[in-house]
Amino acid sequence: QVQLVESGGAWVQAGDSLRLSCAASGFNFTKYTMGWFRQVPGKEREFVACIKYTGESTAYGDSVKGRFSVSRDNVQTTVSLQMSSLRPEDTALYYCAASYLKYRSRASEYQIWGQGTQVTVFA
Repeated sequence: QVQLVESGGAWVQAGDSLRLSCAASGFNFTKYTMGWFRQVPGKEREFVACIKYTGESTAYGDSVKGRFSVSRDNVQTTVSLQMSSLRPEDTALYYCAASYLKYRSRASEYQIWGQGTQVTVFA
């Protein structure tokens, strides 16, 4: 079955680092741009980062540039989000998503979604 499963969410202190992982199965991972999005109650889903299906390009939302880094492992079929210098405003449910042969930052362009993993950053 087509599936994305996020892991690694936790309660962390402001300034800490955290690594989120997403395990993909049931589809051709190498043909999908992999993205990370986040959402808090009452807010729209926000683009965080993505890595192109070809692997050579990455993109980041303005609020996380310089702090977050996305990577993928096409052998393990996983994508990771390394988060550094975390801030309370980074608190959100983080989603992993896949976009077929696209390189996009819009949630509507992603076809496959995980269930999310919660990240809470306290001051």
